[in-house]
Formats: sequence, structure tokens, C-alpha cells
Amino acid sequence: MSLIPAALVTASALGVAGVPAGLVLSQRVRGWVVGGLSAGVGVAGGTAGVAALSGSRWSASVPGLLPLAGAHFHVDALSGVFIAVAGAVVAAVAVYGVGYVAGHGAHGLGSRGAQAAFPLFALSLLLVPAAASVSTFLLVWELMALTSLLLVLAEHRARRAVREAAVWYAVMTHLGLVLLLAGLSVYAAQAGGETFAALRTGTAGMSPTARGLVFVLTAVAFTSKAGLVPLHAWLPRAHPEAPSAVSALMSAAMVNLGVYGLVRVGLDLLGGGPAWWWLLVMAMGGLSAVYGILQAAMASDLKRLLAYSTSENMGLAVLGVGAAGLFAHAGDRALAGLALASGLLHVVNHAAFKALLFGAAGSVLRATGVRNLDLLGGLRARMPITAGLFALGALGAVVLPPGNGFISEWLLLQSMIHGLAVPGVTTAIVLPLAVAVIALSAGLAAAVFVKALGVGSFARPRGEGAAAAKESPVLMLAGMGLLAALCAALALVPGLLGDGLDRAVATVGFAKTQPVSGGGLRVRLDEVSAVLSPLWVVAALTVALGAVMATVQRTARRRQRRTQARLWDCGGGAPTPRMAYTATSFAEPLQRVFDDVLAPEQDVDVTPVRESAYLVERVQFRNRVPDRIEHRLYRPVLEFLAAAGQSARRLAGGSVHAYLGYGFLGLVALLLVLVVGW
Repeated sequence: MSLIPAALVTASALGVAGVPAGLVLSQRVRGWVVGGLSAGVGVAGGTAGVAALSGSRWSASVPGLLPLAGAHFHVDALSGVFIAVAGAVVAAVAVYGVGYVAGHGAHGLGSRGAQAAFPLFALSLLLVPAAASVSTFLLVWELMALTSLLLVLAEHRARRAVREAAVWYAVMTHLGLVLLLAGLSVYAAQAGGETFAALRTGTAGMSPTARGLVFVLTAVAFTSKAGLVPLHAWLPRAHPEAPSAVSALMSAAMVNLGVYGLVRVGLDLLGGGPAWWWLLVMAMGGLSAVYGILQAAMASDLKRLLAYSTSENMGLAVLGVGAAGLFAHAGDRALAGLALASGLLHVVNHAAFKALLFGAAGSVLRATGVRNLDLLGGLRARMPITAGLFALGALGAVVLPPGNGFISEWLLLQSMIHGLAVPGVTTAIVLPLAVAVIALSAGLAAAVFVKALGVGSFARPRGEGAAAAKESPVLMLAGMGLLAALCAALALVPGLLGDGLDRAVATVGFAKTQPVSGGGLRVRLDEVSAVLSPLWVVAALTVALGAVMATVQRTARRRQRRTQARLWDCGGGAPTPRMAYTATSFAEPLQRVFDDVLAPEQDVDVTPVRESAYLVERVQFRNRVPDRIEHRLYRPVLEFLAAAGQSARRLAGGSVHAYLGYGFLGLVALLLVLVVGW
């Protein structure tokens, strides 16, 4: 008997039970009970996902659950990847959240509303990949959107920016829902059914125009959820302003479902498509990877930095999905399977290290009360465990061995480089650009996390909060420890996922390709004759590092005995924290290099002494790097809507006759539309 139905039923029961627990229980026990139930949701979901990756499948229909069509569910290996990832992240973040809530009392994430929404949000992350019909998918998708919106609003009383972020998130996510509803409705009408099985069967009878329309509408909706540029405007607002436990779930689990939807609809249900589909997807992925990490490099807000890093990593995952579609269109299904496997593996790796990084950021925020890196410093001595866990997550984000992000980007590069052998002008132009994008984003990511770790942990404290920081509670550290263990396992033995990735790739039609295999200690790419053993790479690096340290120590012993003396300070006195690099100054050289792309805004204000214009009382220098795409794309739209709203006020003059006239004209217009359409 399959574990999948039992695990999902258990997760559903625990998630629903968390709602009254969050609403009714007292503050003293509410966090523990809801946290335990949410952790149970995660464990059950992880069990279902692992069972699906092991080869089990499960389908069910519940006719009376939804009106007219009923509810339909199906779990296969592709669903299993995202269910397992969501379950693992939910379980660890739920443990972390118990300690996080203990420091916030009845406010923020500890409030009744937030505690009731948290387990439902966790459950929705498992149900979206399990949905197998249009109505079921849209229902659980909207459940995910609404519960996450409530959680983003959890700290709205503390900061006005929270309400602004929630408005952006609500508008963007529901515009995506409208597009998703339109695309799937057209798909169901053209295919003659609303279950995924009926859609898959009816695709063959659809015209290329209808298939293209469905793909574009759904792809825009899914890439918006994934936080891809230029539909990313909600992400750097909502993630920083949400409670850190919620930020971890949104950035490590929720955005993944945008990638899932793109793979499920584009590659599975529609069965692939023309090259322009996937060129569009690759363009958005590449733009997000470079632009996202550039914005992260400029950011001084720690959580905003991590949010933009999410946009970058989702761009890399989508780049793999787009390459898979392009290779499949060219007829090379082996490379298509490898590219898709690399994208899915990067989703898994990103979920692990990004949840850990947001957890560490929340730990820093709880201890210091600030997110600005320019006001932090000295955390390595005051919060050594948090600093060490952040360093482990940062190692995964910079895609260098032994970080867990290295292997998935290596696979992505392998697929792009070997894809150059695919004939055609398109691949000859696009794939070298994709390789350059991956390399550039990796280099910038290294600079970003060196800045975050070095300025935040190793510099001297530059604020009172950083100077008085203390380590976080045990449960917060335990939750981060679980995520750190997951990062280590993915870094050392990623081959354990090989068979599961092969099954997931086969689900979308790339059967018998087996792009990734080789067991737990190595990763072997059968189709391109490449082998990598991360465990041996780590062992070699450890031996090399040990040899260097031993050489340095031996050389130091041979030197003569030294006496301590004060260094020459040029008469300036001992260095102060103000003399150290800040996050802003660290990013300034990169800002100069990419000045034309970032378009920074700088202003110098000189205030002279009142008695003399030749003497200066104060000089103020302001430097701001706005989101240029948001400035050029969204601001004109917002200004137009504001002007239209002001003009529309003239229609509401208080005349009943005018209102009746509006209704009459509207009715006539509707009748004309119906007549013409009929």
C-alpha cells in the first residue's frame, strides 16, 4: 500500500486542526501546539514526497468536495520533488517558528490570526503539486495566496512598510491568478475537460494559436509567483517585511511552485512547444539571474538582499526549464532531461540554503532589532552559532564546493555546454549567452555573500543592537540546524536524488533518458560522459586546507620570537568601527562597473555657515540605487491609475439620473457584445 494517501490525509488533518488551535488556545501554549501541528504537516508531506520520488503514484477523486467538477488529486515523481521540498522546509521552519514566536508574544507571528493561517499555508504548499484538475488547482493556489498574504500582514501594526508590501503582494498575486484562471479556462474549453488527464489528451486537437495563448498566460502567472524579472516587484517588499519564519517558507517553498506550474503545464500537459516559448522563458530566467543578483549586491537590508537572491536563483532554475524545452524542440531529449534535472535539483538546493539564510537573518533581527548591514558587525563573537549557520548557507549560495548549490549549477553548465553540439543558429547564439549569465551570476553571488557575511559577522559592531546581541533560543537554532544538515547532505551525497530526478524527468515525457545516476557518493551523467563526486572534492579541499595550515604553522615556529608593540597609526589613533567597510562601501566598486544598468541616484547637499558662505557647516551625501525596472515599468502604470481614479471622481456627482444613465448604457453595451458574439 502506498504511503502517499495516508501521509497527505494526515497532513490535511493536522493543517486543519491548526486553525482552531491558533484561534482558541492561550498565548502560553498556542505557539507550541501550532508549531507541533505544522511540523507534523511538514513531516507527513515529506514522507509523501519521498514515496513519490521512490516510484509510487497515487490518484483520487472526491466528487462532493467541490461543486460541479469535484476535486481531483494525483501525485507522481514530479509532484514528489516539490512536495518533499515543501515538507522538509515546513518541518524545520515550524520548529524554528516555536522559538521565534516565544520572543514576540501575542503580536506579529504570535497573534491568533497568524497562528491560524500558518498551518493552512503549510498545507497549501503540499496540495498545489498534488492537484490534478483546473478547479482543484485554482482553489489550493488561491488558498496559498490568501494565507501567505495574512502572514505577510502579521506585523502590520509595527511598521507602515508592511501594509505597503502587502498591497503590492496582493495586487501582483491576484493579477497572476486572473491570468492563470484565463489561461486554464481557455485550455479546459479547448481540450474538452478540466482534469489534467483530459487536458493532456485534448492538447493534440488544439490549434497552435490556442496552445500559444494558454502557454503565455500561464507562464506569465507562474513566473510572477516565482519572482522573475520584470514581475518581481512584490518579492523584495513582501519577503523582508514578513516575519522571518514566513519569509523562509515563501522564499524556499512557495516560489518553487511557480517553477512547478511552468514544468507541469508547459512540458507535461502541453507536451512542449515551439522554440519561441522556451526562448521567452530563458530570456526571463537569464534576466532575473543577473538583475536579481545585481540588486542583491547593492542592498544593505539583509532580508532584502536575500529576497533578490531568490529572484536570481529562481532565474537559474527557470533557465534550466527553458533549456529543456528548447532541447526537446530540437529533438535532443537526452540533453533536455539533463537540463530539466539540473533545474529541479537547483530548486531543491535553493530551498535548503535559502531557508537557512532567512532563518539566520531572523535570528540576527531578533537579537539586534535591525536588518541594515551598515549597523551590524561583530556577530561572530556574540552569536557564533548563528554566524556559522549563515556561513554554511552562504557557501551554498555562492555555488562553490563544498556548498550544496555547486552541484546543480555544474549540471546546468554541463547541459548548456554540451548543448552547443545541437545544430541550429538559435542554440549557437543563445547557449553561450546562457553560460555567460550563469558565470556572471555566480561571480556576483560570491561578492554578495562575502559582503553579507564579512560586514555582518566579522567587522566591528557599528550599532548598539549589534554590540549587545546574544545568541537565539535553542529551538530557533535547532530549526536552523535541521536545514544545515539538509544542506550538508545535498552537498556531499547529491547522487541519492539521482533516481528520483530521473523519475521526475520521465514524468514530463523524457522517458529512458536517465540524465542523473551513479548512487549516493557520485553523480554520473550518462548522456554526456561526465562524473563528479562531491564527497571526494570536499575530501581533497580538506586535505589541501590542512596542508596549507600545517605549512603556515611550521613556518611560524621557525621565526624568531616576536615582541608585542603598538602598530604605527600615522598619528590618527586607534581604528574605530567608522573606519571599517560598510555594506554600502563594499558594493561601491560594483556599482561603478554596472552604473549604466543600475542608474544610481546620488545627491550632495552642502550647508554653509550662516555668517560666511566660505565655511561649511555640514555636508550630506545621499546615494540610492532604486529598482530601475520597477521605476520604468511600474511607476508610469501607477501614475496613470492614480490620474484615472482622480478623473473618475467626476462621474460620481451625486445625481441619481446620471447613475441610472450609466446602468442603461452598460446594459446596452452588454447586449451589443452578446449579439455580436452570438
